[in-house]
Amino acid sequence: VQLQESGPGLVKPSQTLSLTCSVSGDSITTTYSGWNWVRQPPGKGLEWIGYIADSGSTYYAPSLKSRTSISRDTSKNQFTLQLMSVTPEDTAAYYCVKNLRTWGQGTQVTVSS
Repeated sequence: VQLQESGPGLVKPSQTLSLTCSVSGDSITTTYSGWNWVRQPPGKGLEWIGYIADSGSTYYAPSLKSRTSISRDTSKNQFTLQLMSVTPEDTAAYYCVKNLRTWGQGTQVTVSS
């Protein structure tokens, strides 16, 4: 399985960060699969953002839940992260991850005016 993140590398404060993960070699509806978003701010550790299960159910980190949405397009085998009202503290490398085992290469997102 391969995962590839895509989206803008620069987002302005207060706007919505939107990233898409394209999956190949597996289906995002595979039973017992979980499709995660994880980020790592510069100089800090990994932070789990949330995931969408094979059923389409979503789960979010409590600290980000109020401004996070994860959705999917099964016809394209993609899932998407939307993080609203971003601040410079949301600057990070963002990764999509299957079952917290198989990682995409990551994409850097900077929040700056």
